[in-house]
Amino acid sequence: MSGRGTSVDRPARDRRAQDRRERGAEARRSGRRGEAWAAAWLMLKGYRILGFRLKTPQGEIDLLARRGDVVAVVEVKRRATLEQALTAVSPDQRERLRRAGRNLCARRADLRDAVVRLDLMALAPGRWPRHVADAWRQDAGRP
Repeated sequence: MSGRGTSVDRPARDRRAQDRRERGAEARRSGRRGEAWAAAWLMLKGYRILGFRLKTPQGEIDLLARRGDVVAVVEVKRRATLEQALTAVSPDQRERLRRAGRNLCARRADLRDAVVRLDLMALAPGRWPRHVADAWRQDAGRP
């Protein structure tokens, strides 16, 4: 008896699962496009891009960029509005990004003496990118 309800629900579940996969794939493509825009914007401002989507034990760094003695751990957020993008990074995520940046730079001889900074690149349709250098400098416990 319990098997009958399962067969009726299966097509709907399969459609929902397919919809989720398609939304996820589009979100990943959109994120990659946003990271490419952010990298281009930073290069125009004189930064050298050191890496994209860097995996660390603490989390993923969207962009790692350097200008002079500063290494920027750049979190890229693309939202419907710039205001939403500017508020999209939680305090826990900020702390993970800080730790990831410090640990990554400590392991690379060419970056050991650099000042590590946490930046935000906010993107929204129809708007110029907004780069916020040292975006969360007011956070407590900041290095």
